[in-house]
Amino acid sequence: MPPGAAAVRVLVAVVAVVAVMGVLLWAGQRRLIYLPDTSTPPPASDILPGARDVRLHTSDGLELGAWFVPAAVPTGPGAGFTVLLAPGNGGNRLDRAPLAAALSGAGFATLLMDYRGYGGNPGRPTEAGLALDARAARQFLLTGETVPPERLLYLGESLGTGVAAELAAAHPPAGLLLRSPFVDLPSVARHHYPLLPTVLVRDRFPVAATVARLEVPVTVVHGTADTIVPSAQSERVADAAPHLVERVVLPGTGHNDPPMFGQPVVDALVRLAEAVRS
Repeated sequence: MPPGAAAVRVLVAVVAVVAVMGVLLWAGQRRLIYLPDTSTPPPASDILPGARDVRLHTSDGLELGAWFVPAAVPTGPGAGFTVLLAPGNGGNRLDRAPLAAALSGAGFATLLMDYRGYGGNPGRPTEAGLALDARAARQFLLTGETVPPERLLYLGESLGTGVAAELAAAHPPAGLLLRSPFVDLPSVARHHYPLLPTVLVRDRFPVAATVARLEVPVTVVHGTADTIVPSAQSERVADAAPHLVERVVLPGTGHNDPPMFGQPVVDALVRLAEAVRS
């Protein structure tokens, strides 16, 4: 076989392998992004005193389970404010019960939503789908609980920072707290997979770019030992916020360490509420 023909055959084989890998990545990447606990949580009242199960109705016809947790201390520092919590990419609302309890103890009411495909909910998660889920959560609070928009705070954690930022751009809240935010999903993918062609990342979640055009007060919380979302990316999101209230940096704290679901976040939200209270 002539050397030129052999080289062509090798090139064709390499291109074919790359093409197959690209197709597999395109088709299966959401299984790497979204890690739902699909089991149905127990009744809210079994886990959190006074909490109740509620249903959210999306504009594309899904009915999603969620928990509404009222304030346990009506005179607490968060009194009068309701928190819409946009969770990260793993688990379900049961995992956020301790955070909801801490928020309730500080005087906040909280809606613990689960995205489509999480917590026994129908559907499959996508960036567009999660945006619709967040809108359904907000609509429930405004109409079902008659929460005034000027008393509504969004709290996004990790992947949920993309959901909360997008919702804030469409429907501005009184304030927005982003816990462990990233620049965008391709940037996180590039950090973990340096050779990954990020053009193949289907769901983008452009957090920094979205935050840069928000006209709402923003607080950013992140840990310096975060191996999932690099601290530098959270700093870039804080730098992008035109109306940054506070950046809370937790030394030596990782992405899923207890402080990320506990008092440091609650305290930061209290300070945000105080900053926007009129």
